[in-house]
Amino acid sequence: MKSRKIFLFFLIIITFSSYAQKCSCEDDFYWLKKTFEENDAGFKYVIDKKGLTEYQNHNTTFSKKVKKIKNLNDCRNVLFDWLLFFRPAHLSLSVNQEYANKLVSKTNIETAEKWEKVEIKEEELKNKLSKVSQPSFEGIWVSAPYTIGVIKRNDEYIGYVLEAKGTKWEQYQVKFKIKENVDKTYSVVYYMGDYSAQKFNEIKFIGNNFLKIGFISLQRVFPANIEENQDITNYVESLITQKAFVKEISKQTVLLRIPSFNYSNKKTIDSVLLANNKLILSKENLIIDLRNNGGGSDASFENITPYLYTNPIRTVGVEYLSTTQNNKRMVDFMEDPDWSTEDKEWAKKGLDKLNANIGKFVNLQENVVDELKLGIIYDNPKNVAIIINKNNASTTEQFLLAAKQSKKVKLFGTTTEGVLDISNMYFIDSPCKDLKLGYSLSKSLRIPDMEIDGKGIQPDYYIDKTIPDYEWVKFTESILIK
Repeated sequence: MKSRKIFLFFLIIITFSSYAQKCSCEDDFYWLKKTFEENDAGFKYVIDKKGLTEYQNHNTTFSKKVKKIKNLNDCRNVLFDWLLFFRPAHLSLSVNQEYANKLVSKTNIETAEKWEKVEIKEEELKNKLSKVSQPSFEGIWVSAPYTIGVIKRNDEYIGYVLEAKGTKWEQYQVKFKIKENVDKTYSVVYYMGDYSAQKFNEIKFIGNNFLKIGFISLQRVFPANIEENQDITNYVESLITQKAFVKEISKQTVLLRIPSFNYSNKKTIDSVLLANNKLILSKENLIIDLRNNGGGSDASFENITPYLYTNPIRTVGVEYLSTTQNNKRMVDFMEDPDWSTEDKEWAKKGLDKLNANIGKFVNLQENVVDELKLGIIYDNPKNVAIIINKNNASTTEQFLLAAKQSKKVKLFGTTTEGVLDISNMYFIDSPCKDLKLGYSLSKSLRIPDMEIDGKGIQPDYYIDKTIPDYEWVKFTESILIK
């Protein structure tokens, strides 16, 4: 076995001088600052809370930093740190891939960085691992679309790619490194799909065959003879699935697992609910596991609502900041071939209203509050428990605000992320086409009376750290059947 360094065809970290010649980081900073100040729906809201002096000091610090930066990736990282002054989510800044590709082509550079490899074939690794009796980080792990081998060298565990179909990654390239610290804790450097480094201090086993590195999940596939608790196995299957499912877990209770409310999952969610409608309505208890569901589209949860409905559900709307830049989104909608005639008409009316109120916040709905009334209240389920955690955000939090209004519903788990008040993202390129900014167009009419951002939604039943993640469903059901 041996390790060596090889040339990587392309890496997002661009170090060559053509970036500096065309656009400086200072240019990008002042464009970002001006664009965000004029167009982001949450800008003034944050300035009013933190104060203009703090913002000015923030700008002074970063204006000095950007003058020294010549590397596009470094520039992106510093500018994103500038954005974090406002909120942790519903904003983004990324290197424009098309721009990066053009630079690579133009300068005829075949590599931007050397990349480490561990050239241990899978069979050779399996022979070595077959002698391991106690579970450790060493093994063969899957985190789709990656199959990763992990070996120990000195005080480090090195994860390298065995297979990565459909990605830029090549076989044997190092994917992550786990370093054991003096205090017996671990620090991890994990290289993302674009080869950028993500650092984590949080790494833990769930059982023997499931590993969590920050928000990244890996499942051991070799050695396969390491025994596992069935509760843990069920939990892992639930956690790693990308699709919604329904499962009967006792005579009284059915579990509905929804990993994401992305609009692309709406058909699957609706199909699962339709196929299991009789089962759900036959049980006294419904547990909805939303852990790590980061949001998506409100349309994805609309068919869940009837199962928990007991009384009219009130939803407070949002108002959009009208600017010439922001209103282009409505034009984009009107030109989208996938939009129906009815939807395009809504966008046209919205555009007219926005254009008539440049510089103002505009409510595109008729009312500040929409009230949902359904014609039937189901006898079953009598109790609806929704399991939540810190990774719930955005649309998921919107669902929770609606669900909490039902007399049937209680929330179990930990406080959510708190990313909802400033929303509806829009993406634009910088003038130099090197960066792509995502910012928000709308502000909730709930604020300041009921803020979610920075606070989150708290559970009715807090599940503390003495209860393992894989026992949350069992704990929740124990409360429902008492």
